[in-house]
Amino acid sequence: MGSFFNPEKGIWAWLSTAVDIVGLSIAWLFLCLPLVTAGPATAALYHAVVLYVRPREQGAFKDFFRSFRRNLRVGAAATLVCLAAGAALAWGYTVVRQNGREGAGVVMLGIYYTILTLPAGVLCWLFPLLGRFEYRVGPLFAAALQLTLRHLPTTVVVVLLTAETAAFCIPNWWPALFMPALAMLLVSLFFERIFQRYVPELREEDEEECEE
Repeated sequence: MGSFFNPEKGIWAWLSTAVDIVGLSIAWLFLCLPLVTAGPATAALYHAVVLYVRPREQGAFKDFFRSFRRNLRVGAAATLVCLAAGAALAWGYTVVRQNGREGAGVVMLGIYYTILTLPAGVLCWLFPLLGRFEYRVGPLFAAALQLTLRHLPTTVVVVLLTAETAAFCIPNWWPALFMPALAMLLVSLFFERIFQRYVPELREEDEEECEE
């Protein structure tokens, strides 16, 4: 009976995790409203999900905002680059789609969709990297591109996961209350295994948590 009322076990632990997922998702949405802060907000979300939600630790919200402030300058600059690139890619998509209704245009549209996997993959890696490590803007993009190409199957899976999450949330408002943190939790299952290959300290941290 005592374990039932233990805030670190059973239903209370699950309720605490659910509160973290909903609260972090709402905080992320709020900080993304200016657009230019979407990058550091995403980095902070990944940071909080990996270090607090996954191991069910306390302090997710406090460290979320701390991570946001720490990565604000680099994250905002990276976001501006992404917005500019996104505008160019959207213009290119419009041009290709207008000519992609028949014949060779259909082939060109398919090729363009395939090419979009590369910038989409870089975007998916970019801010989780910033949430876990310290970078300047140039090296951050270089590392994201390298991981995109080196781990292409994982990149494709995460791009599809991100796209499906966006497609699920955009027509409705209510999934946005929990899907951002939940999707980032799923993404972290792929990314953290890869990060541990390059940074042994992360693997040692996980081993220590398992021993505890």
